[in-house]
Amino acid sequence: MAEASYDCIVVGSGPGGYVAAIRSAQLGKRTAVVERDKVGGRCLNYACIPAKALLRSADVLDEIRDSEQFGINVSGVQVDYAAVQARREKVVTTLTSGVSNLFKKHSIDLIEGSATLSADAAVKVGGDTYAAATVILATGSVPRSIPGVQFGGRVIGTEEAWALPELPARLAVVGAGASGAEIASGFARLGSEVLLLEALEQVLPTEDVDISRLVQRGLKRQGVDVQTGTLVADVTVLEESVRVSYGPESAEVDYLVIATGRGADVEGLGLAEAGVQTDESGLVHVDGAQQTTRENLYAIGDLVSGPALAHKASDEGIIAVEHSAGHTTEPLYHPDIPRATFCAPNVGSFGLTEAQARELGNDVVIGKVTYGTVGGGTVYGDRTGLVKLVGESRYGELLGGHIVGSRATELIQELVNVRLLEGGFSEVARIVHGHPTLSEAVMEAGRAADGWLIHG
Repeated sequence: MAEASYDCIVVGSGPGGYVAAIRSAQLGKRTAVVERDKVGGRCLNYACIPAKALLRSADVLDEIRDSEQFGINVSGVQVDYAAVQARREKVVTTLTSGVSNLFKKHSIDLIEGSATLSADAAVKVGGDTYAAATVILATGSVPRSIPGVQFGGRVIGTEEAWALPELPARLAVVGAGASGAEIASGFARLGSEVLLLEALEQVLPTEDVDISRLVQRGLKRQGVDVQTGTLVADVTVLEESVRVSYGPESAEVDYLVIATGRGADVEGLGLAEAGVQTDESGLVHVDGAQQTTRENLYAIGDLVSGPALAHKASDEGIIAVEHSAGHTTEPLYHPDIPRATFCAPNVGSFGLTEAQARELGNDVVIGKVTYGTVGGGTVYGDRTGLVKLVGESRYGELLGGHIVGSRATELIQELVNVRLLEGGFSEVARIVHGHPTLSEAVMEAGRAADGWLIHG
């Protein structure tokens, strides 16, 4: 017997879940959210937002250290790590409070506890059962360790790294994807000695090789000991340190951070009982509208295939809600979702890398310019940044965009928009850009691809 009924119940209040709930309420649906921890989920409380808050402190420190080249002399610079962490906590509290207020504004009920699905797809929380016309699963992901290594003590995940109470003197990070590169860059600039270990041959392995090369160079300038093509051979946890062996070498560090990937958080959800199919890696099967193998039961975000990105989860939540309400929806095309990495230098990208485009048999054309090509790069003090466009010559299609350098995470959006509006690199070349700005480098990369680079 159901304790209450709703038009829509969302399980999980992260960026996918809370956006889905708000959209549901906007469509006039009586909506509830089930959350077993804190409103905002892992992204707002432990991962995305805390990471960017700490990285912003590292960015400000960089600007102070570089201030002399702008004619500003600053002395006595010190890192107050306790204050850095206090600001991180304030940022998190501000944003999670904002989500709670949005729930109140839209009359969304918050049900605290862990959710389990019943055979008839009702939602059980504690001793209560709730019925809903639509259920959306948005429980996110959990960290995965590496073979032979367990989390605990001084072996931590990325979420614990951002909340370390004291600045570690020595830190080892396993995995040089986006999270690992961000941790390495952030803590190295704040003053930690950082060892970054990556099994593959480049940092940021999913990024274009030209982008990866500049990021690795930047990390090394920050003092990070970058070891690519290197496997962890052995880990020994001591009382106040961790000893890690890699290749023929070893190091003793204060903490070992495992940043090698995450898995769908489905334990205890009762997917099998509810008739929801998963694949061999534990991801939930969904169609283009995010509907699972059980009608009116949807899954979004890190539970399903595609990049594990907060903004991808949010859009999937909107698609799921609108489909359940009878609206016409379009499935997300994963390659065109922008990717943002907030290490120094920043990386923004979307679509195919040059290697991927060639592997697919495209007649590839490349437009590539440094920030120093345009006035903004010199004015703002970043001449080494790079914009790289990947296109195909027959139709002038824009297959991918890759930017590394200052504000890359913002600049990439223009290229995503051009792609969405079915423009190509020649359109990028002819869009009027403000002067002097870094965005002019995007325009010049379009001109380079089109064969008529002006500044270069």
